[in-house]
Amino acid sequence: MRDIARIMQTAPVIPVLVIERVEDAVPVAEALVAGGLRVLEVTLRTEAALDAIAAMKEVEGAIVGAGTVTNPDELQRAIDAGSEFIVSPGLTAQLGEAAVDSGIPFLPGIATAGDIMRGLDLGLAHFKFFPAETSGGIAALKALAGPFGGLKFCPTGGIRQQTAADWLALDPVLCVGGSWLVQKGEVDREAITARARAAAALAT
Repeated sequence: MRDIARIMQTAPVIPVLVIERVEDAVPVAEALVAGGLRVLEVTLRTEAALDAIAAMKEVEGAIVGAGTVTNPDELQRAIDAGSEFIVSPGLTAQLGEAAVDSGIPFLPGIATAGDIMRGLDLGLAHFKFFPAETSGGIAALKALAGPFGGLKFCPTGGIRQQTAADWLALDPVLCVGGSWLVQKGEVDREAITARARAAAALAT
């Protein structure tokens, strides 16, 4: 199984996806992978999400995980659907312990030093900084990362194509999460692939 560090280093941007119709899952995944973004986070915000994860896993090259996982029950359902990694908006002891015990690559959300310390207690060293822009932006992440050497982050929330490079320039940042890649309900393959290609180019 891949570890979370390697997943985060696969591409500079992880698309954050809200899939409302299962039939959209494969076209969206194929368009993103074609554009160079292989790591796909499907948020558990819709009834179609778990089936979408299962469908996207059939797309060659795609690494599909579940986002917006908030408790151990959702964690288990996401794993049963075939999720290859788990992303949460925050970190509780119950969710963290269940994720660590499962062995699945886990990227918990943090916004404070206390959140990070809770993660460190669980042996974690990779975190989602969320919501990135409204939690103080780049200055806040720099301040948070300072006392905790060696940790790596995926800032998510309010980041756009135009600002992603500024985040990626930070040493502790391995990638960013982006909801701008696919608009809600969008299945325009050419447009999605073009945005994915532009986002993938941020690594160069």
